Amino acid sequence: MNEPSSKPKILIVDDAPENLRILIEILKDEYAIIPATSGKVALQKAQIAPIPDLILLDILMPVMDGYEVCKRLKENEITKDIPVICITAMSEVMDDAKAFTLGAADYIPKPFNPATVKARVKNHIKLKNALSKQKKLIKELKEALSKIKTLNGLLPICASCKKIRDDKGYWNQVEHYIMDHSDADFTHSICPECVKELYPKIQERILNKT
Repeated sequence: MNEPSSKPKILIVDDAPENLRILIEILKDEYAIIPATSGKVALQKAQIAPIPDLILLDILMPVMDGYEVCKRLKENEITKDIPVICITAMSEVMDDAKAFTLGAADYIPKPFNPATVKARVKNHIKLKNALSKQKKLIKELKEALSKIKTLNGLLPICASCKKIRDDKGYWNQVEHYIMDHSDADFTHSICPECVKELYPKIQERILNKT
C-alpha cells in the first residue's frame, strides 16, 4: 500500500483541462494535487478526509460558478476553514467584493505566473497552519483553565473542628474553602448521627413513630 502523502493538499477546481494541467505542473513538486473539473465534484472532494489545505477555485464555470462553490464551502462545517484562492482570466470580469464577502482569501489572475502562484499558495498555507496552531493553543488553554478550580494535593485540615488552612495561613470552614477553590456549591442538612447527638428529643420522637 502507498503511504499517504505528507505534502500539503491542494484542491484545484477548473473546468478547462489546460488550466488544470498548468497549475498541476507549477505546484506538483511541493504539494499533493486534487483536481476537479466542476463545482459539484469540487464540493464532494473537499469533504473527503484528509480534507485539502487550500483550494484554487475558478470563478467562471458552467452550471455552478466559483461564487456558489465558495459560498457552499464556507457554509459547511467541514470545509469552512479551508482557504480559497479564486482564479480568473484578466479578460474576465470578477466581482472582487462578492468573492471576498463569500469568504475567498485571495485571487490569482490568468495567464498564470508560476512565481506568483507559488508565492500566494505558500503564504496562505503558512497562514492556515498558524491559525490551526492558534486554535489548538486556545483549546488547550480553555481546558487548562477549566481545571484550575479542581482541588488536588494535600489539604491541611484541623483534626478537631475540620477547618482548612489556606495558602495565607487562615483557617476556613470546609464549605467556604471548597466553594472558593472549586465550582461546587452546598445545601445544608443534618445527618442521623448529628440529630442523635444534638437533638436527642427529636431523635426519640422519630424512633417512637417508627
